[in-house]
Amino acid sequence: MKNILIEYPKCSTCKKAKKWLEENNIEFEDRHIIEEKPTVNELTKWIKESELEIKRWFNTSGLKYKELNLKEKLSNMSDKEKIELLASDGMLIKRPVLVSDKGIFIGFNEDKWNILK
Repeated sequence: MKNILIEYPKCSTCKKAKKWLEENNIEFEDRHIIEEKPTVNELTKWIKESELEIKRWFNTSGLKYKELNLKEKLSNMSDKEKIELLASDGMLIKRPVLVSDKGIFIGFNEDKWNILK
């Protein structure tokens, strides 16, 4: 499986992650989180594989998250509704997302990403 980096080019954390992958000679396919949003099926699979709660997949510091008042609303939503919401707008997803045969990583954490070397 080829590594897929799902990122937003203007995001500083995404830039750091991309630079780290390049510096460590780790091949990856780059995917723009807005132009090619993750689908409901992809998110369902990745969330299950990541073993993280769905709420951890939300970009809680993003404007869209705050505008939609999701801090209050998420607790009343089903998992299916949360995944559909994430799939509706890439800006709601915590980024970057790295899909690899070594795991699914959300956000950039060099210590956790070292497994890719």
